[in-house]
Amino acid sequence: MSPIPAPSARASSAPVPPARPHEGTLVAPEPVPAPAGPCLPAEPNASPGVLVEESADALDRDAKDRALSCADEALALAPRHVGALTARGDALAAANRVDEARLAFARALAIDPDAPGALLGAAELHVRRLGGKPEAIEAGLEYAVRGARAAALRKDRELVGRLELVAGMAENDLGRSNLALPHLDRAVHARPEDADAVYERGVALYELCRFDDAQRAFERALALAPDDPWTLHQLGLLAERRGEERRASSLLGRARSLAPTDFKQEPPVDMAAFRAEVETAVAGLPAEERRALQAVPIEIQDLPDAADLLAVHPPLSPSILGLFRGPSENEACTAADGPRCRTIVFYRKNLLRFAADRGELTEQVRVTLLHELGHLHGESDDDLRARGLE
Repeated sequence: MSPIPAPSARASSAPVPPARPHEGTLVAPEPVPAPAGPCLPAEPNASPGVLVEESADALDRDAKDRALSCADEALALAPRHVGALTARGDALAAANRVDEARLAFARALAIDPDAPGALLGAAELHVRRLGGKPEAIEAGLEYAVRGARAAALRKDRELVGRLELVAGMAENDLGRSNLALPHLDRAVHARPEDADAVYERGVALYELCRFDDAQRAFERALALAPDDPWTLHQLGLLAERRGEERRASSLLGRARSLAPTDFKQEPPVDMAAFRAEVETAVAGLPAEERRALQAVPIEIQDLPDAADLLAVHPPLSPSILGLFRGPSENEACTAADGPRCRTIVFYRKNLLRFAADRGELTEQVRVTLLHELGHLHGESDDDLRARGLE
């Protein structure tokens, strides 16, 4: 079962999507509130700048309606005020009024393309709130990188850290943790007490199979936010990889109790029942595909071996659901390929964690088998994605 150092087409996978939701997978916008009174009744002549500060303070208190009212009042006084447009965008984004928020940030950036605050708002909107769409994440990444440069020129350490965090989130979400890590190193350097930045850096390290470094990062994140279920979950995954079953069960159970919607109980499927699922998936293949599998052993493991993950650069994600080892059927085997030239592997615990119930497990085993068969036939990940076999 020695891994094959080879391009990703020879060692690719069906990965679990990024686990931690950001602030807003798309949800229904909040109702538009009735017009409010003056933002600062005691200061009827307050300047736009003062109103913008009041809007930011209100948003910090989760008073979204007041934040929007103050921003709108500032805009009534100064329609091209970039800070007021940014404050309006921030308030609208917090209320999940995504299209209106996007317009507010677009107006601000049309007036000043290098305004760091507006770039941060636009970046967070695209990365955190637009439902994980790759095109939106890529756009958010560009806003974040540009904003970090602009904030650095202004020597605004706080804003640099926030923008680098969003850039790192974007790269992690796009499956490019090797590119995320430098952004997150800078985010943590700028804001060492930011639990989100420390956590996100841990995610990048975990995805890069730097498990000891990831452990330290998550322990630091947990010290900063002791009840964060996502950090507890990641620490549980690391304990599981070390074979510390009791500790893993405790950490994963705590995460599930704190966030039961995000961390559902896994279907109770032991190795024998899981093997039956795989055999059922194979039996359901067309005859020509079953013939193709006759020379390709199928293995079932609980979790991926580190050696397999590290056989390519950058490493494969520890959350992969399956793996095809070896050259495609159109390529010749070599001595370096070992005694078993080609193998398909299913990872039981990752698949159980991915599935919400037994029916979803059955479907995902089938999809994973088709994905790895595609690699046997020489298809790339892009080819498989186009066929809906991610």
